[in-house]
Amino acid sequence: MEASLYPGCSLGGLAKSYRESLEAAARALGVKLRELEDWTCCGASSAHATNDKLAVALAARNLGLADKVGMDLVVPCAACYQRLKVAEKHLKRGNPVDGLLVEYEGDFHIRSLTDFFWENVGEKALKERMEKPLQALSPVCYYGCLVVRPPKVTDAKNPEDPQEMDKVLKSLGANVKNWSFKTDCCGGNLILTRPDLQMKLTQRILDMAEEAGADCVVVACPICHENLDSKQAEISQEAGKSYNIPILYFTELMGLAFGDPAVEKWLGRHTVDPRPLLREKGLI
Repeated sequence: MEASLYPGCSLGGLAKSYRESLEAAARALGVKLRELEDWTCCGASSAHATNDKLAVALAARNLGLADKVGMDLVVPCAACYQRLKVAEKHLKRGNPVDGLLVEYEGDFHIRSLTDFFWENVGEKALKERMEKPLQALSPVCYYGCLVVRPPKVTDAKNPEDPQEMDKVLKSLGANVKNWSFKTDCCGGNLILTRPDLQMKLTQRILDMAEEAGADCVVVACPICHENLDSKQAEISQEAGKSYNIPILYFTELMGLAFGDPAVEKWLGRHTVDPRPLLREKGLI
C-alpha cells in the first residue's frame, strides 16, 4: 500500500517523535508513505486569521502537487488537515485561487492519520503485527476540534464522537476509556496569545481524563500534544493541584505494541515522562 504524506511544519521540530513513530508504524505495516515533493506550509494556524485568500492559496498549492501524484494524501496534523480540507472544498466548487494557477481534478482523498491506519490499513493488519498487547494501559483518546469540525468541511463521519483512534488502540489491546471530552478544544494557538485561557481549557481536559479513569491521554495532533504536555507544571502551580498525566501520540503506542526499539527515544522527548507509567505497566 502506498500513499502521499503531507508532514506539515511541526513534524520537523516540535513533533519530531510523532513523525518518527508514524514512519516506524507505517514501515512495520508494510505501508509506503511518500513525502509530497516540494510541499510548503499550508498556513495553519495563522494565515486564515489574517488573509482568507492567502490561507486558501497556501493549502491549494499543496493539493495541486498531490493531485499530480494521484495517491491519497495522508495528513498527520489536525490543523493542516483542516486547512487542506478547506482548500479542497474551495477547489471542488470550481472557485479560482487568487495569484495561483492550480489544475485540480481531486481524484484522491485527504486522509487524517487515524482514519488512514484504521480504514485503509485495517484491524487485521494491526493485530497481525502486534507483539506486545497494551491491555495494561487505560488511555482516553483525544482528537481535538480541528480534525472533525466543521463537519461540512472535514467530512467527519461522527464529529461529536469519533472512533478511529479508539479502534486502533482497542485492536492493540488497550483498555480505552469512554469520555465526552474527546473533541473539546485544548486552546490551540492561544498558547501564544492567551495562555491564561489555554491553560484553563487544558486543565479541564486533564481533569476529565482523570475522572474517566484514564492513566494517560493519547493524541494525534502536535498542537494538542504541546498544549496538554508542556503546561502541566504551570497548571499545577496555578491550580494548587498536581498534574502529571502522560500525553502520548497514538503512533508511539503503535510502535510500542509492534516492539519498535526506538520507543524510549521518542518518549524521552516529552515534558511529562511517560516511561515510569509504562514501566509500572510492564510495557517497557
